[in-house]
Amino acid sequence: SRPRETLRLTARCPPPHPQSVMLQIAATELEKEEAAEAEKQNYLSEHCPPLHLPGSMSEVQELCRQLHAKIDAAEEEKYDMEIRVQKSTKELEDMNQKLSDLRGKSSGPTATRRMSADAMLKALLGSKHKVCMDLRANLKQVKKEDTEKERDPRDVGDWRKNIEEKSGMEGRKKMFETES
Repeated sequence: SRPRETLRLTARCPPPHPQSVMLQIAATELEKEEAAEAEKQNYLSEHCPPLHLPGSMSEVQELCRQLHAKIDAAEEEKYDMEIRVQKSTKELEDMNQKLSDLRGKSSGPTATRRMSADAMLKALLGSKHKVCMDLRANLKQVKKEDTEKERDPRDVGDWRKNIEEKSGMEGRKKMFETES
């Protein structure tokens, strides 16, 4: 059985040499470039006639004037086409805006939705923490006192009494104690 195995190993082809593979690839690329160059020359010979330059200065100037006139005409045509494209683009945008207005869809910014305190805590802490926070229940009830209605404008009192009470260190001490 051993002689057959050695025959099989020797019957295989050796791997190609890297230089020969590179030469084959380069040859195919060179053929593609030559075909592209030939195609380019054929196109130029069909579409662009050879340029005949006149010998005298006046003929060269006349040729330049003709070329400038052709360039000006081409530039005017290009400018007119650009203006038409801009105008049609603007009309298309206006029509799209009218269409969206008719459908009732506004293209303005989306309104942000306010989150409740419970939803905010749930988003921050995750779903594993169940925290119910009723802020309104924690608020203190404050009764409004109508101080102006209780006081009578005729019930002002003696101004000298107030001054005597507040004079001296004891009066100042009382003033600070009542304010805080």
